[in-house]
Amino acid sequence: MYALVDGNNFYVSCERVFRPDLKHRPVIVLSNNDGCAIARSNEAKALGVAMGAPWFQIKHLEKQAGLVALSANFELYGDMSDRMMRIASALGHGQEIYSIDESFIDLTGVPGDLVAHSHKIRSRILQRTGIPCGIGIGATKTLAKLANHVAKTAERKPGSYPEQLAQVCNLGTMNQTELESVLRATEVQEVWGVGPRISKQLNEGGIKTVLDLIQMDVAAARRGWSVGLERTIRELQGTPCIGLDDAPSPKQEIACTRSFGKPVSDFDPLREAVTEFASRAAIKLRKQCSLAGHIKVFIRTSPFRDVPQFSRFAMVPLLRPTADTTVLAHAAVMGLKAIYRSNFKLSKAGVILMDLQSDQVKQGELDFGDAVDGSRVRLMSAMDALNHRFGRGAVYLASAGNKGIKRAWSMKQERRTPAYTTRLSDIPVVRA
Repeated sequence: MYALVDGNNFYVSCERVFRPDLKHRPVIVLSNNDGCAIARSNEAKALGVAMGAPWFQIKHLEKQAGLVALSANFELYGDMSDRMMRIASALGHGQEIYSIDESFIDLTGVPGDLVAHSHKIRSRILQRTGIPCGIGIGATKTLAKLANHVAKTAERKPGSYPEQLAQVCNLGTMNQTELESVLRATEVQEVWGVGPRISKQLNEGGIKTVLDLIQMDVAAARRGWSVGLERTIRELQGTPCIGLDDAPSPKQEIACTRSFGKPVSDFDPLREAVTEFASRAAIKLRKQCSLAGHIKVFIRTSPFRDVPQFSRFAMVPLLRPTADTTVLAHAAVMGLKAIYRSNFKLSKAGVILMDLQSDQVKQGELDFGDAVDGSRVRLMSAMDALNHRFGRGAVYLASAGNKGIKRAWSMKQERRTPAYTTRLSDIPVVRA
């Protein structure tokens, strides 16, 4: 059994924790350089604001409908995500952090009433972080993802599903009649791994609901589409095909983390490790034709060793989304410098590429990304080809710690809120 814990409108919810005046108001969070909407409150969705809508096209709603637009504050979101994920991990004995606001939990063998247990964890997350979330439970990851959609939709749109499914939905406890009713009421496009193109083709073939998809012949799905769709159908039928560490591409985040063979205290080895992790993550990023807008770097000691404990992370924004290894590695090292402290026996470090988007995305008349410099794209392609031919590491960066690296990623963030939880100067002060 799996559970999916997913924060509701996560970026907006993070902002509302420290801005109660934003509750019940239409709120959106904008992408890098305040380009387009990347998160929307339910009230903003009701106004017709679409995901990815350019700010200049919806700016008129600021005066007409009271729309509040905020610049992305990934430093805040990253910290709130860490807090939420730590609490969510108590739901089961295994956790896969799928994205900044989503986490799969392995419930196999967990005794008792899973729904009651999930409500308890959900309440704990809300009480301790202020983040509302939905929890879906199913025999496979795809079913858990589907159950999460049902739980959040039942809460947001009363009458769409039975009231008892709001907030927490366990598909495994339903009888056949109840389950078929829920599956019949859910459009096929809501299934994890079924994109817009495939859902359109399925609709044209008469497959319009999740129930239709489950009843589809898996051999026909494989012949007509791919083994990926076959796997999705088998998962919907209750056959696990995706392990806890697997996820359909393209990923929403790309991580490369490793535990060290022995504790590390000096900066130079850490710099080398972080450079290597950033380089490996960049290869995965280019493989799925994506660009990263932010990079997260963390270092920590082992909680299982009797040593002084230390755990910190840094969120580094990039001037423009990129898949350039040199840019990502340099940013990672700068983040490491900001959080590094000597005299700690560090056992693990990692790099996480975040705020991913397609390398074909364009915002207005500006084409963000590596396309502005074709020579860099060719250089990265040549590096990938050489490493593929002669083995990983055949071509690599000599150093990511060159002195004199300037902060080249300051961005237009006119509406950014304070880093309430990670900067002493930004911590809210309550006065009587």
